[in-house]
Amino acid sequence: MTEEISEERSQEASSPTGLESHKDKRGCDEEMVFMDGRQAEVADGQNTLIDPEWLALPSISGVLLLFSSVSILLPGVGSCPKKCLCHRPSKSVDCSGQGLSKIPPDLPPWTLTLLLQDNQIHWLPAIAFRSVPLLSTLNLSNNSLSNLASEAFYGLRHLEVLNLTQNSLLSLETSLAHALPGLRQLDLSSNSLTLLPTSLGKPWENLTVFAVQQNSLQHLERTLLEAMPKVRLVLLKNNPWKCDCHLVGLKLWLERFIFAGGVTDSAICRLPEPWKGRDLLSIPHELYQPCPLPSPQLAPSLGQQPGSAPQEAHKPSGNNSEQQDSPECGTKPKPKPANLRHAVATVVITGVVCGIVCLMMLAAAIYGCTYAAITAQYHGRLLASTRESEKMGSKEPMDHSAAREPPCQSPP
Repeated sequence: MTEEISEERSQEASSPTGLESHKDKRGCDEEMVFMDGRQAEVADGQNTLIDPEWLALPSISGVLLLFSSVSILLPGVGSCPKKCLCHRPSKSVDCSGQGLSKIPPDLPPWTLTLLLQDNQIHWLPAIAFRSVPLLSTLNLSNNSLSNLASEAFYGLRHLEVLNLTQNSLLSLETSLAHALPGLRQLDLSSNSLTLLPTSLGKPWENLTVFAVQQNSLQHLERTLLEAMPKVRLVLLKNNPWKCDCHLVGLKLWLERFIFAGGVTDSAICRLPEPWKGRDLLSIPHELYQPCPLPSPQLAPSLGQQPGSAPQEAHKPSGNNSEQQDSPECGTKPKPKPANLRHAVATVVITGVVCGIVCLMMLAAAIYGCTYAAITAQYHGRLLASTRESEKMGSKEPMDHSAAREPPCQSPP
């Protein structure tokens, strides 16, 4: 028995096929570890093989390559500019207080609120906000803006709130209403505005808040405010208002505005000297001197503001402040009610007085008729008694004469 076993072992050792089968079995055992599609190692450890079934499966590396190529083709989509904080849930981008000198170019297109206050921005290029067409709130307060071109806001048809306070703006372009048709709130407070346009070319249909506090305005044309039919809050405080014939239009508009339910603060007069410190609305309309008509040689242009150089060219050179205080103006305003509230009060008082007079006349008529009736009745009774007394007086003489005559005797 032991001899047979030894012979079988010797045959296996001498047979090459037996060794190969043994190696194949060992190789299969090693390859079973790598049947998940990864590299398989042969027993000799020199060659590497890839499972052909694994090549038919979708490549994860290919998906990553596709994603990276899309991110390269679409740069800036959803990215946040440097020095800014982006909050996707509220769709707001905060770039305030970062010392920026220009608008960041790579703003996310989903931005609705953009905060750029407390920077050093002094100029806005044309179409400066082309990357944020859905913008609804823009804060540019406390910057160094001195000129505001309407082309800078082209494309912002959804902008509703524009804050430009604490800048160095000197004027406002008339085409701003065309660039921002959906604007609801415009705050120009704490600037250096000396004049505003006389008109906007088209109505600012949606504007409800208009603030020009703490500027250098002396006059404000009524036509500019009439181009804002939906405005409900007008702030005019802390301006050097010159309460002369040029400001009568503003006074009349404010009275009508307040009567219709609008809200405004006080416009305190700086000039002329007799009215310094008084509220514009407290000065009666009748105290304003009418504006003299200009001479044909010195007729101002349509876009010229009152108190400009051509109207003062005929005056001798002197102090500029005295020339600016000239009461001359372009045209005399159309006669309109001084105050609607006074007019309504006048109508009410007149109606009450007329009613009282009518009641007094009615009472006098009733009294006269009653007096006439009583007097007629009294005279009627007096006349009746007189006639009765006369009749009684005529009967008494007849009775006496009848008594004096002898009785008639019958003939014998």
